[in-house]
Amino acid sequence: MNQVDDKKVVIGAGPYNNNPGWYHTQEDELDLLKEETWQQRFTPSTLSAVLAEHVWEHLTYEEGVKAAQVCKKYLKENGYIRCAVPDGFFKDEKYQRIVQVGGPGSLDHPAASHKIVHTYISLSRLFEEAGFEVKLLEYCDENGSFRENEWSGEDGVIFRSSKYDPRNEEALTVPSLIVDAIKREDSQRI
Repeated sequence: MNQVDDKKVVIGAGPYNNNPGWYHTQEDELDLLKEETWQQRFTPSTLSAVLAEHVWEHLTYEEGVKAAQVCKKYLKENGYIRCAVPDGFFKDEKYQRIVQVGGPGSLDHPAASHKIVHTYISLSRLFEEAGFEVKLLEYCDENGSFRENEWSGEDGVIFRSSKYDPRNEEALTVPSLIVDAIKREDSQRI
């Protein structure tokens, strides 16, 4: 397989192409837990960005740390993982029932293989444990209040977000917890 350097990669892209110009992959071709699938396509320290929209909830916490470490090896300094997962602090019983571990999900987004429902606390800790600096983009706090920090789709569109999901136009009904995990020398949450 050809080496692809200096790319932006979407993990588990599914049928979506929300990020034209990015390298879109599926689990069977680029597995977060099998570094050999990364070695076949990329050189260490050459990727600018990795986008994973509703992928990390299909990993246990420990698998999530391992996956972050694999990604980190292939990211350039200041490269980042833009990660979106269901938000465990969103105060809506129907939403939580759909996204729960082993949950029913929806027709186009099954949740039967969910292994964890993250909050901003657990997802930040996971990426920090893997050596990243974490920037919170969209999340609910412990009281269920939605918080948003400035972020741009030019750095990776997350469809299931307050910005881009038309289901959230009238009211926030399907939020995601979204973070940027940035590869730096001294990592801390900002």
